[in-house]
Amino acid sequence: MRHHHSSSPSPAPATRTDWRVIKSLTPYLLEFKGRVAAVVVLLVLAKLTNVAVPLVLKEIVDAMSKPQAMLVIPAFLIVGYGLLRLFSTLFGELRDALFAKVTQRAIRRVAIQVFEHLHSLSLRFHLERQTGGVSRDIERGTRGISFLLTFLLFNILPTLLEIGLVAGILFVKYNPWFAIITFATLVLYIAFTLAITEWRMVFRRTMNEMDSKANTRAIDSLINYETVKYFGNERYEVARYDDQMKSWEVSAVRNQTSLAALNAGQSIIIAIGVTLLMLLAADGVVKGTMTVGDLVLVNVYMIQLYMPLHFLGFVYREIKNALADMERMFRLLDENREVQDAPDAQPLLLEKASVRFEHVGFHYDPAREILHEVSFDIPSGHTVAVVGASGAGKSTLSRLLFRFYDVNTGGIFIDGQDIRRVTQASLRAAIGIVPQDTVLFNDTIYYNIAYGRPDSTREEILRAAQSAHIHHFIESLPDGYDTMVGERGLKLSGGEKQRVAIARAILKNPALLIFDEATSALDSKSEKAIQDELRGIAHNRTTLVIAHRLSTVVDAQQILVMDKGRIIERGTHRELLAQQGVYAQMWALQQQEEH
Repeated sequence: MRHHHSSSPSPAPATRTDWRVIKSLTPYLLEFKGRVAAVVVLLVLAKLTNVAVPLVLKEIVDAMSKPQAMLVIPAFLIVGYGLLRLFSTLFGELRDALFAKVTQRAIRRVAIQVFEHLHSLSLRFHLERQTGGVSRDIERGTRGISFLLTFLLFNILPTLLEIGLVAGILFVKYNPWFAIITFATLVLYIAFTLAITEWRMVFRRTMNEMDSKANTRAIDSLINYETVKYFGNERYEVARYDDQMKSWEVSAVRNQTSLAALNAGQSIIIAIGVTLLMLLAADGVVKGTMTVGDLVLVNVYMIQLYMPLHFLGFVYREIKNALADMERMFRLLDENREVQDAPDAQPLLLEKASVRFEHVGFHYDPAREILHEVSFDIPSGHTVAVVGASGAGKSTLSRLLFRFYDVNTGGIFIDGQDIRRVTQASLRAAIGIVPQDTVLFNDTIYYNIAYGRPDSTREEILRAAQSAHIHHFIESLPDGYDTMVGERGLKLSGGEKQRVAIARAILKNPALLIFDEATSALDSKSEKAIQDELRGIAHNRTTLVIAHRLSTVVDAQQILVMDKGRIIERGTHRELLAQQGVYAQMWALQQQEEH
């Protein structure tokens, strides 16, 4: 939050980013050059007709105020007056219709860009971020774009144009004082409005922030509905939500009261201006230098200028808000991807799909090392298993291999290519992962399996489901493959979800497989069934198994035992038992548990 300098004398950085945000919209405007040009022409026409109206009105008033006026009603003037009124609105409507496509397209482009970018940010960003808040940011930002484009073109530019035209007419036709007073009033009015609005922005911002926080709080609480119920903490949750709403209320009240102050001030300034002008004009009429029509003309102009300006505070505030919202959204665009493709990254060339970890060291923050000097090979077509207590750094291996994070020291190689030198897309296409907790999309089971390779045929998808031993289960459901998986996969048991994940991985048909405690959600019977499956899938494929239960890794060609981020023992099941070390102890313990 670097917005708190509304009172301090240095608003420069804010305006600089504002300009940057406005500049970032130019390409979207240029996409439809013809439309934008037509819009500007219509805009000028609308203003010209608008300024002509009082001139005609003056002629009518003057014609009517001559004694013999009853004889000739200036019909053409009255009709002309009506037509001008009509056109000034019509041009405006036409302009809006033409411009709609420009704004909506810009919104669509930016939203896509942000969405794409969010997917390219590091896992760390997403683990630290609250999804509810991010989606609100995107929503507000895209709304801001539409607002900004519409108002800059339709409110600010035309108003400036109109002020110029009116000041010109008054200056040429009458005593220069008219133009001077009009101008002075407007300048004062604008300055006052902007100053007060700036001061109010702070309340508005806090209000928005509180709103986002309360929203995140509410969503979070509802997502964890079960947990709230288990602990009977409904009252507590409501109280926490109310705390957030309380601070929102304070900001909202300030927001409203300061608005009243703004409006009052605006009215006072305009009233003084109009009074001065009318005094001048009335004086002119009395002295005979001006007609009653002139008096009407001056008054109408003043009111006409005041109308769009009455909006000014609102527009300015909304534009500032839109800019702040867009800046938040563009700041999401500036969030750096921690993991970037090297400038000359080549696609991964797979020959044998052998994997090598060389002296890999990794930490999220230097104080706490997660992996230390980890080296091992997975020869092509072999299965290597990693076992160890939780927190030993096992799952980090799969995240590093998938390049969610980059290693701090050492390197990871696939077929001799450093994974940091190849494109992320090609690397990830080669790896299939069955994670520890499967998250499913709120869509059909079919969609969730097909997600492994969205362009596969129905046969392939059914085959994958059969290999994962879930086909019969799906067929037994009333809607079969079209059964909706509830949000976050709530309607399926852990084992069923796991099987969907396995089917997904089979469908992807990757060269490298990673099972991250893939069977931890299963009871031992289904575990055995799936194990055979996994064995079948892993056959002749380079596989990394991260396991909690040792019975799942007995057949691995090599087992690594990890502790506190180091590999402390390695070998086959037999060799490790013979060593009588940590692995042998773990094995003995788990054997007891199962009997």
